Amino acid sequence: MIDTLVDALRAEGGTLAELVTPPVDPQAFAAGPAQLAASGPRVAAHAADYELLLEMIFEGSLLHYGTGRVVQTTDPDLALLLGDQLYALGLARLAALGDLEAVDTLATVISRLAQAHAEGDGASAEAIWSAGARAIGWGSPGSSSS
Repeated sequence: MIDTLVDALRAEGGTLAELVTPPVDPQAFAAGPAQLAASGPRVAAHAADYELLLEMIFEGSLLHYGTGRVVQTTDPDLALLLGDQLYALGLARLAALGDLEAVDTLATVISRLAQAHAEGDGASAEAIWSAGARAIGWGSPGSSSS
C-alpha cells in the first residue's frame, strides 16, 4: 500500500507531489484503519479503492494533528492545507464509489477527531478511527448494510 499511496499522491502534482517521500519505516503502514475497513464485507468488491482513499484521509488527519507518514513539511500552515487536500481527495474517491453512508461516517470521524484534539484529547484518535473503519467495513449498527 505504501507504493500505491506514494504513486497516487505524486500523480496529483503540485506541492503535494513535491513533498511526498516514501517512509523510512514501512511499519508506519502496519495494519491501520484503512486495512481494517478494507477487510470488511461491506466494501469487499472495492477493497483496494477503499484502502487507498482511507490512507489518503488518514494521512490528511496525521498532517492536521502531527506528522505525515509520506507527506513531509515543517510548515504547520502548509501541513494543514495539505491535510485538507488529502481529505478532499479521499472523499472525492469515496463519492465516486457512491457510498454516501461511508461519506457520512468519515465526516463524523473527521469531526470527532477535530473535537478531541480541540479538547486536548488526541489520545482518542485511535479509537475514533477504529470505530469509523469498522462502520465503513461492516456497516453502522442499524444500517441496511450491516
